[in-house]
Amino acid sequence: MPSTPVTVTAAELQLLRDAERELKAILAEREAIKGELRVMTVQRDLLLEQLKAFQRKLFAAKSEARGSEQKDLFLNEAEAMAAAAAQPAQEEEGTPETEVAGHTRKKRGRKPLDPALPRVEVRHELPESERVCPLDGQTLVEIGVEVSEQLDIVPQQVRVIQHQRVKYACPCCDGGIKTTPAPARIIPKGLLTESALAWCITSKYQDGLPLYRQAALLHRFGGDLSRGTLAASIVRVGQAVQPIINLLRDHLLEADVVYGDETTVQVLKEPGRPAQRKSFLWAQMNGTGPPVRLFAYSPTRETKQATALYAGIKPGAVLMTDGYAPYDDVANTYQLVHLGCWAHARRYLVEAEQALPKDKRADHTVTGFLQRIGKLFAIERHTLEMRPEQRQQVRAEQSQPLLAEIETMLLQHLHTVLPQSLFGKALHYLHGQWPKLVRYIENGTWPISNNAVHAASGMNRVMPAPRLCRVVHAHDGGYGLS
Repeated sequence: MPSTPVTVTAAELQLLRDAERELKAILAEREAIKGELRVMTVQRDLLLEQLKAFQRKLFAAKSEARGSEQKDLFLNEAEAMAAAAAQPAQEEEGTPETEVAGHTRKKRGRKPLDPALPRVEVRHELPESERVCPLDGQTLVEIGVEVSEQLDIVPQQVRVIQHQRVKYACPCCDGGIKTTPAPARIIPKGLLTESALAWCITSKYQDGLPLYRQAALLHRFGGDLSRGTLAASIVRVGQAVQPIINLLRDHLLEADVVYGDETTVQVLKEPGRPAQRKSFLWAQMNGTGPPVRLFAYSPTRETKQATALYAGIKPGAVLMTDGYAPYDDVANTYQLVHLGCWAHARRYLVEAEQALPKDKRADHTVTGFLQRIGKLFAIERHTLEMRPEQRQQVRAEQSQPLLAEIETMLLQHLHTVLPQSLFGKALHYLHGQWPKLVRYIENGTWPISNNAVHAASGMNRVMPAPRLCRVVHAHDGGYGLS
């Protein structure tokens, strides 16, 4: 049956068109709202990620080790470390031996005391009343000794060295008086001996003992010295050993491999600068020859500071650094082989993984990156004792395929992740550093990371006032105690 045509007036048609326009406007507004909601959701997720990152920096463990719990050993270190042992270390009575068919095996035990340590013999003898045989009454005779050893520590002793300079005179006239000259000292007329100065410097820079604690320790043993006196003495020693430091710098810059790193420090009461301003401590270390570690202070992080630090480096040497841009200028200026640090690349990925919920970490892409990077470091640990040629061969056989997998994953996910997210920042850092990161496999003597100098520059982030700490500016061309 044919349909009946519908007649629509011009007014009704206009109403339909107006309704259609309103509907389209409503739909467009709805899509705009959805877009705004998506943007707000992304911003919310980024802010939550940043909040979690700040909370981890404030409250979480600083270690990048994965799968381990933070241990507070401030109060219970003895209990925690001794949990595996049923009793404290026993005195040394020699190394027992066990007879086994075919050979004699030494019984496992704790490490013996260092034979190079000085020995003080203490004889323990029976009283004369007990040196009689209970059977026939004969006097007992010595047939040997049974030796056991204990480790003894003599507390620090503070003493005064009194220098007596003998005077001589002619018995016949008054013009022949002579006095024995004073011995040479690092600090002329200084109060502390060279041994005492060495103790102060070693305690501060090697053992991390602040000067006020050194002063308190000396006071406990009778040495009443102020913190300022110790500080002034350390600064004077730094000035005296400056020629040696310059020679160390020359030796470092002649190495085939040089590590570089910088860390922020806060210098209190520095003239002309508020305490809230961050300063920088530049660390340098050689990778070949006798180890040399140098530190230079700079109030800024400008390119000219980095360029001045490496002035005189051997052309063609290897420079291992993180991704800080001024190091690129240093490598280009001095024609160096520039290597990237896999530890830094891994660090950003660890931060991205920590921002994820724990139940989503196992299957996330960032965990895949970390697993493959972990295998790269495992290969390096396995080849520590190998010759460079062997290490390079192992890298070609085992590390090269892993690097190819990491690069494939990087290109696959680089533009699918928000650049502002922690994972996005980690991927863009990895992509920007990639040519320098993969270069280490070309030579068996080149390192995979900057971890060696990281350990050297791991120091307190707050430095005392300049009068207590020698602050050496990089643009002054000086190095010294920092």
